[in-house]
Amino acid sequence: MKKIIYTLSIVLGLSLSANAQIESLAGPRLGIAIISPGMTSHFINGEVDLDEIADDWSTDPDITDNASAAFLTLYGWQWESRFADGGDVTGIVEWVALVGGMEKGLFLPSVSSLVGARTSSGLEFAAGPNLSLSGVAMVLGAGYNFKSGDLNMPVNIAFVPNMKKKYTEGHYNDGEETETKWSHNTGARFSITVGFNMGR
Repeated sequence: MKKIIYTLSIVLGLSLSANAQIESLAGPRLGIAIISPGMTSHFINGEVDLDEIADDWSTDPDITDNASAAFLTLYGWQWESRFADGGDVTGIVEWVALVGGMEKGLFLPSVSSLVGARTSSGLEFAAGPNLSLSGVAMVLGAGYNFKSGDLNMPVNIAFVPNMKKKYTEGHYNDGEETETKWSHNTGARFSITVGFNMGR
């Protein structure tokens, strides 16, 4: 019995030691986002009214041709859990909730769930789905943790590629059904966020 307790104590100690090498970086996030020209940036810049978007699309399929890029500030929080601990690399699952556009009087929420890996040096890579008002997309992220004493300052970059949305609207004219088809680009999103928390 003593051998079993001794063995479990050693295993637990090694496990805690491995966990201590790789910091948990959960906490608040502040950042900026740049959105390439598309329907999303068109709306954010106030160049099209949200209530009239459908009508504008159907009458002018090329409505986003003259759109410009948009700039947003971001505020949010990151939660994370780990798997496959036990060395210089650990698996991580991150949930990142952000709100953008408050400086423009807008409330633009997004939630991302990413799966990846983080090294003991503070470098990480992750990917997963992103849900925003533009729809569901894939987000790719990378980051590095800068340390100052016990203070962790993770810096992360993320990229959501442009999506081409296609729509079809049916019309009845003199008893005959016709269809109007149009599409638009959502615009690619690039963001950089900075967080902080106190290490163990």
